[in-house]
Amino acid sequence: MSDFAGMEDLLLDFLTEATDLLSDVDNKLVDLEKNPQDARLLNDIFRGFHTIKGGAGFLNAAELVTLCHLTENLFDKLRTGELLLTKEIMDSIMAATGTVRDMFGHLDSGVLPPPADARLIANLKAALAGEPVAAAVPAAVASSVAAPVAAPAAAALTTGLDWEQLHGAVAGAAAVSAAPTFATEPGMHTQVADQTPEVIIQHAVGRRATDKPGAISAPVGRRDNEKARDNSIRVDTSRLDQVLNLSGEIGLTKNRLNALRSDILNGRSDTDTLHALDQAVSQLDLLVSDLQNAVMKTRMQPIGRLFQKYPRIARDLARNLGKDVELLLVGEETEIDKTMIEDLSDPIIHLIRNAVDHGVEGPQERLAAGKPEKSQVRLEARQEGDHIVLIVADDGKGMNAERLRAKALEKGIITDEEANSMDERQSFNLVFLPGFSTMEVASDVSGRGVGMDVVRTNIQKLNGSIEIKSLPGKGTSFVISLPLTLAILPVLLVQLGEQPFAVPLSMVREILPIQIEQVQEVGGRATMVVRGEVMPIYPICNLLGWTPVQVPEYGVLMQTADHAFILAIDGFMGREDAVIKSLEDFRPKGVAGVTTLSNGQIVLILDMKELLADMGENRGVPRSALIPETRAVA
Repeated sequence: MSDFAGMEDLLLDFLTEATDLLSDVDNKLVDLEKNPQDARLLNDIFRGFHTIKGGAGFLNAAELVTLCHLTENLFDKLRTGELLLTKEIMDSIMAATGTVRDMFGHLDSGVLPPPADARLIANLKAALAGEPVAAAVPAAVASSVAAPVAAPAAAALTTGLDWEQLHGAVAGAAAVSAAPTFATEPGMHTQVADQTPEVIIQHAVGRRATDKPGAISAPVGRRDNEKARDNSIRVDTSRLDQVLNLSGEIGLTKNRLNALRSDILNGRSDTDTLHALDQAVSQLDLLVSDLQNAVMKTRMQPIGRLFQKYPRIARDLARNLGKDVELLLVGEETEIDKTMIEDLSDPIIHLIRNAVDHGVEGPQERLAAGKPEKSQVRLEARQEGDHIVLIVADDGKGMNAERLRAKALEKGIITDEEANSMDERQSFNLVFLPGFSTMEVASDVSGRGVGMDVVRTNIQKLNGSIEIKSLPGKGTSFVISLPLTLAILPVLLVQLGEQPFAVPLSMVREILPIQIEQVQEVGGRATMVVRGEVMPIYPICNLLGWTPVQVPEYGVLMQTADHAFILAIDGFMGREDAVIKSLEDFRPKGVAGVTTLSNGQIVLILDMKELLADMGENRGVPRSALIPETRAVA
């Protein structure tokens, strides 16, 4: 039974505000370490602990009150000049914030937190008394950062395409499951800073967090090892006012259309009436587009809410490794879809850990190379058109393409032939392969060859891409490109016979005609030469397991993170912004979701990465497979 029966709302409000407040305190502590005499920082941190202590008192969380009270008293003496901030005191304070965060976890589970570690309490009391402080208890934040959760196994997917069952799922014939309920993790609330007044929308507008291409339908509920996803969002009321105003204008336009409909049904079809109808329809189209954009903005949140926890993580990890690292945050005001913010958390953590552990050198090595002793890791976000670009960059030793190829050869991940044909970009991408690591001995931080492959997989699930740029001796940058939102996906509509399918437009480079006499067979696979580059041809019918009925007329040149190919199709219908709907009860392999065209036709959105992965290494077909007659004779 919960220790907070009847106080659930108070507990939720406390954890929501206190978690954000503690993250702010963590960041200010990192800044204070650089400027220990900063009075503003000392006062802000003091008030932070004081506020958390007050809320914990209302909940009767005595042990949390005790810890915050000691830390608050310590900062009171620091800000009045009675004590000077030493390295040992700072370590104890950092350990205290980590323990406070652990106590929040107990509160979130509905139980009162246990006492803090006795050594930590003794250190805080010693500091208050002006006595020497012993070695601090290791900070909880750095040790609690886990590698990204591995992608679900492919075996969980439905094998093959059962078109009858798929039709039933799309048309509603399949049993409809109960609406999913989402457990709320109070500590995960995302807020828009400095926006007043604000309101909380209990159900995010648009797609659910699970409704994204490549996602695998999971049983409803929360597994023991699964982090709950916060399904609420805090929105500035000015944005809701805009939605309300547009809704009112749409209502007025609807009334106008009803009036015109009555006039037309009564026989009025003169030029003025038809012109008024045309104007009303155009106005409605404009208003609906504006409303869609306004609703999308309610999902957008500053990415700074994600960034704020990373300086502490980088600081703790650097201290554990004996390095001096400063994490620079750039573009914290950049807005991104809230559901994507949550999915980006683990990949960015791993990239930062990778930069601190692998990327930057130790102090002595940097001085020997003529670099400043303190290294810098930059975490940057910016908007470029309809995409968000995230960069994790360091000023470390960089990556050596030749060494990467040699290590991959040594581990048997690639062959001699593959190594000789790799350019620099492909060599850098070796770090994304499962089991690849350049470290001779695995540490408690990295070196086991897991993590980077999951980072790329998770980024691709968000319809994004990740690219590596590196210069030996200068540093390495990981550049992530993501769509602004997952609710709307720009797609290219392609045809197999008369059946349309949708493929993500972000993967499309160009469309070109296929002339069968220009198709060559290389290594038993049909290929075409595009501006001097040999491209394999993958007929869409082969990917889907259909029998071809005609020679493909067009090819869509597509690019994944590490592979370019030509998708052979029978025709195309143009570009469309697809509102994605997931298949809750049945999702065959290679289908990311469905969308509805303007004429009401339902179209499948293909997950190209999944279809290609299903083909394995033996991708491609012989040239004869492109010609139905030849295939039939064979």
